Amino acid sequence: MPVNDLNPLPLVALLARVGPARERLREALVQAGATVVLEEDPNRVDLETLGGVDAGAVLIALEPAIEEALERLDPVLASPSLTVIFDEAELAARREGWEAQRWARHLVAKLHGHQDVLPPGAEQDGLLQPEPGLPVTPAELHADAPLEFHVREAFDAAGDVPTDGLYPRPEGYSEPMSLEEALAAMQAPVAAPPASMPPPVPAAAPAAPLGDHSSWSLVDEGSEVQAVVHATPVSAPAAPDEFAIDRLSLVALEPEADPSGAAPGAVLVLAGIGGPDALRRLLAALPAGLAVPILVYMRLDGGRYGNLVKQMARVSALPVVLAESDQPVLAGNAYILPDDVGVAVHNRGLHFTADAKGIQVAALPPAHSAVVMLSGSDVALLDEVLSLAVAGAWVAGQTGEGCYDPIAANAVVAAGMAAGEPPQLAAAIAERWGVSE
Repeated sequence: MPVNDLNPLPLVALLARVGPARERLREALVQAGATVVLEEDPNRVDLETLGGVDAGAVLIALEPAIEEALERLDPVLASPSLTVIFDEAELAARREGWEAQRWARHLVAKLHGHQDVLPPGAEQDGLLQPEPGLPVTPAELHADAPLEFHVREAFDAAGDVPTDGLYPRPEGYSEPMSLEEALAAMQAPVAAPPASMPPPVPAAAPAAPLGDHSSWSLVDEGSEVQAVVHATPVSAPAAPDEFAIDRLSLVALEPEADPSGAAPGAVLVLAGIGGPDALRRLLAALPAGLAVPILVYMRLDGGRYGNLVKQMARVSALPVVLAESDQPVLAGNAYILPDDVGVAVHNRGLHFTADAKGIQVAALPPAHSAVVMLSGSDVALLDEVLSLAVAGAWVAGQTGEGCYDPIAANAVVAAGMAAGEPPQLAAAIAERWGVSE
């Protein structure tokens, strides 16, 4: 029975401007077997029309020209019962052939809510049925095999096997003594002297003159005379005339933590083409109360970062806010970085700063930070990211079918960094930094 019969696709509303992107998305929905109940330009559709079609999912072609319309439609799109899928219009317009078929499979998986994106025929056929018990071992397989034939064959061939007689024993050769024989020889009792022989009497040593001290010793063994030790009082060292104050120094104390509560580091997430979907999957898999801040930078035409905040806030358990200069970077938040906001360390904590160049990878403290490169990350940042990894930062790259622009992500993976799909990377981040209580 097909999967669609067991779990039918929800009704879909397609919001895209007229053009190649809209045509490609319509073809993908038809190929996926979805029913399109509304196809309209987001700038022309109203709240009542979109909410009245009773759609279970909305497919939106993202581009700067519709961002104001998305703010207007936000009351309907924010419904928890509605599945919202974003796709970049520029990417959808040039998707053809194999890329179009792959996107259709991903679309079906998103609408069904599973991760099965394999083409038809690649799944298991299910003909092999598991059976109880352990597999048969070789010993069990040959347990009843007759051995008499092999024993007779070995006995008949024993005479042809070369022996030690092949090599003549050299003259003077003796078998080596075993360890037991050597120990027994060492433990043999020593013969006692005859009882008739009196014990030897030591000769008397000549008396030494009074001034000769060559034969003196501290301990006279065998003598019954006990030496009398006269204790000589030891004088205490003389106290210094004055206290050397000029040689004292103060020990430098470690600076205290930032009183504003700013985090010592952050996880920088870089994205580009195909990034909205990857970023949405990453943030959706991160737990609330994450003990590290998430900084998201994805360049948008027109700088409409407020809309990206709203889109990601729908799926993220972390609070998603727009970064502002002169504010501390707090753990447990996801910040969307505009083009003119960077970070710097003050009082051992990260703070947002006004920077015309935007976020600088080298400004992150390596020991407390990480960089995740998603689909479409800027290749020009590779050297800075890998340098930060050499200094001690955790770096990872996205892999999998959803990585449409994998050049930068593949480069960090090839350099030996961590790799995985966005949910796997989110699990690695949560395991590395944990959750604040």
